[in-house]
Amino acid sequence: MSSRKSDRKIIIPPIFLYDEQVRQQHPVIAGLDEAGRGPLAGPVVAAAVIFPSGLVIEGIRDSKKIVAESEKKRLFWKIVHHAVAVGVGIVEADVIDRINILQSTKFAMKLAVEDLKIRPDILLIDAVKLTDIIIKQRSIIRGESVSASIAAASIIAKVVRDDIMLDYHEQYPVYNFKGHKGYSTKEHIECINSYGPCPIHRKSFRKVNDMTLPFGY
Repeated sequence: MSSRKSDRKIIIPPIFLYDEQVRQQHPVIAGLDEAGRGPLAGPVVAAAVIFPSGLVIEGIRDSKKIVAESEKKRLFWKIVHHAVAVGVGIVEADVIDRINILQSTKFAMKLAVEDLKIRPDILLIDAVKLTDIIIKQRSIIRGESVSASIAAASIIAKVVRDDIMLDYHEQYPVYNFKGHKGYSTKEHIECINSYGPCPIHRKSFRKVNDMTLPFGY
């Protein structure tokens, strides 16, 4: 009995098809996204990812929809391994307090683009529009659900930021940054109430600014 090759067709996810359509006019595209706009502590981190044409990595999607840390890490290393280039930009809490979170997000994205080893033809950006970069760009609402490059950037930014918060947990263990990553959870608010804000808290954010205890831990 002769064997036959499977007739099963490879189904390309829509987010990868979107990027391929963009590449017809702009061969080198970079997806941009951030992690950490909402937390009360820690940096905002942006990432830029350039994929080669034709690449499909199963499982890539918005990082907020990936619950398991092990899956985020697995996809992180797949992205790093297969990408043409990956750039990261980090803006710490003191700068966020000085220029506000929106401008800090844009600054982190600019740093991520500058960190790329090659210049993209176009930037696909989740929601934000950058005004001080002379590269063609497309701002896409819920971009991590539309473009594979943006979704990949969201994963890179999330994993990098989470790792930074784990390091900060070692410096300031009473706040349990390894658990909530600086977000506004009940536990985190209680910690700020008990110990006051520490050096990585965003003192310009209302929930931190309203605390009455002295600064520092």
